[in-house]
Amino acid sequence: MLNRGKPGRPGQISRGVMAAFFVSAGVLHFVKPEPYEMIMPPQLPFPRELIYLSGVAEITGGLGVLSPRLRPWAGLWLVGLLIAVFPANVYHAVAADQLSGNPVPQPALYARLPLQALLIAWVWQATDPTLIRSRRRRLGRARDALRRRR
Repeated sequence: MLNRGKPGRPGQISRGVMAAFFVSAGVLHFVKPEPYEMIMPPQLPFPRELIYLSGVAEITGGLGVLSPRLRPWAGLWLVGLLIAVFPANVYHAVAADQLSGNPVPQPALYARLPLQALLIAWVWQATDPTLIRSRRRRLGRARDALRRRR
């Protein structure tokens, strides 16, 4: 079981692996953008720029996971990113036979689609974006307490 964004060895390891995963994937968008271009749905304009943008988004989210203060926000960011890139994964699976240079067999691409949900669950579990609400509540209570003292 993952450690719902709380301190502890399993949670630290999970978040460290997550950060490495997303930062590495983000860097790959710059180092080898061609495979990402291949899976971009043709309806989307500016494919290279979108690839770079998603790379920056992955690096930013991955680094944010390492900061306790930013972690819940980074979790929301990464969940949104994983949802945003899902259509490209679907396009890749559906159009795999028509994409020149596609090294991944189509059944593997279809099998990858449910993994997106597991990634989302992992991010949610390890970053616990629900902490945003509780932090805001605590901040509001502290502000109210200060006002009462005046």
